[in-house]
Amino acid sequence: MGPDGPYAHGSWDNRQATNAKGRTPDADKWILRGNAVALVVDLEGERQKKPNLDKLQALVADDLKAVNEVIVQRMESPVALIPQLAGHLVASGGKRLRPILTLASARMCGYQGNRHIPLAACVEFIHTATLLHDDVVDESELRRGQASANAVWGNQASVLVGDFLFSRAFQVMVADGAIKVLKILSDASAVIAEGEVMQLMTTGDTATGEANYLEVITAKTAELFAAACRIGAVVAERPKAEEDALLSYGTNLGIAFQLIDDVLDYSAKQAELGKTVGDDFREGKISLPTILAFNRGNETERTFWRRTLEDMDQTDDDLAHAITLMTKHHALSDTVDRARHYGAVARDALGIFPENPQKLALLELVDFCIERAY
Repeated sequence: MGPDGPYAHGSWDNRQATNAKGRTPDADKWILRGNAVALVVDLEGERQKKPNLDKLQALVADDLKAVNEVIVQRMESPVALIPQLAGHLVASGGKRLRPILTLASARMCGYQGNRHIPLAACVEFIHTATLLHDDVVDESELRRGQASANAVWGNQASVLVGDFLFSRAFQVMVADGAIKVLKILSDASAVIAEGEVMQLMTTGDTATGEANYLEVITAKTAELFAAACRIGAVVAERPKAEEDALLSYGTNLGIAFQLIDDVLDYSAKQAELGKTVGDDFREGKISLPTILAFNRGNETERTFWRRTLEDMDQTDDDLAHAITLMTKHHALSDTVDRARHYGAVARDALGIFPENPQKLALLELVDFCIERAY
């Protein structure tokens, strides 16, 4: 019953309206205030519609369990510190996003074998090794909401165990026996290292442009996303067009992922993810939000950025002021818009594949990576 019914001039609190088809929807409630009627939407239902990893994780659950078993086996070493330190990071959470990409891509391509299992573990070893090295370079004390390995065991041990994990990754590649797989993953490892060095070179350089920044994040982040996806098509022995499509999907997904990461560094939501807000700022890292704010700012604002990022002369109030300037110049929202663009390119890349559950889950993954900003 609508607003013209018997309660048209009374209180409709806690009364449900009947819709046009005569049903009383559970989620929709009509509330009358004076002569105005409002429809109250079930926000819990809306939250449940937000993109998530549930479907993707469910589709690869058995494969991922096997990957985790390989990881545990391959971390074994007679040197006690190695499994102890590596296990600290591997067991500290994380979404296993990169190995999941390998698993889901292979299954989307119709692969029915098991080669993708150790190769997905290899991808995770490469990723974990880079995290160990990153935390040393960045002098980070937190990783996934817990004390970082270097904070617990020191820089020397973290670097050396990172080297061990890289070595384990190459052992897994060689065991697969395919030169093409070895080339893809070894090339990715080299490019990632180059990306880390490029980022080091741009740190504190406010003259860094958007093109340079994109080159850095494509190398240090997107390259492994791309390799992880491409491996799926390779083990399934799919045509080059499908291999290239997964390469494009992974690359553009990785770029979008890093763009959102850079937004989150200046977001209160960062604390929810177990990370410290403003780490990039305190380390003088140049990201797209800082590039946009610097380029769009006046000379007074640019002086602020030079003092805080180049000279590393920072006060307790500077992070808040940096966020204010980013908000003023729409630097954070425009970075999210850039991420949406790359996400759209990633989605389009999957267009050549037939509809199947894995494809739909990989499409939702794009939305999930971007919606993390909210």
